[in-house]
Amino acid sequence: MSSPARITIEPTAEAPAQPKRRRYSIAEKRRIVEESFEPKTSVARVARAHGVNANQVFSWRRLYQRGRLGGTSQAAQSAELLAVSIAEAPADAPPPPSVAASARLTAPLTAGTIQLQLARGRLRIEGSVDVEALRLVLQCLLA
Repeated sequence: MSSPARITIEPTAEAPAQPKRRRYSIAEKRRIVEESFEPKTSVARVARAHGVNANQVFSWRRLYQRGRLGGTSQAAQSAELLAVSIAEAPADAPPPPSVAASARLTAPLTAGTIQLQLARGRLRIEGSVDVEALRLVLQCLLA
């Protein structure tokens, strides 16, 4: 007959040392953030160069922009308003896209696919489409 398996658990002499968290002064945070605002600079590369997680740098950037990292933020100082002038459209100009799109939506649409590429994603409509519903969607998107 075989004897049952034997399991032994031996505690280690001392617990493994926890890595110490690095504390950054406000001046260090501000310097790292200002470096990340330089043109053509990757936040991930700046973070890696300083041994910081990129998410932490993004968090510090938000604090910096709100003025919570001391001093005044250079990002806020560099913002300026631009002059804008409004001119009348020429009489022979085509109508704006929202008018042109709604003018063409008079007949019922048969089954098919409509795909729009937007800044925040893609809108895809398949099958028969209710003209009024599509008109509302297009007006909201083009407004």
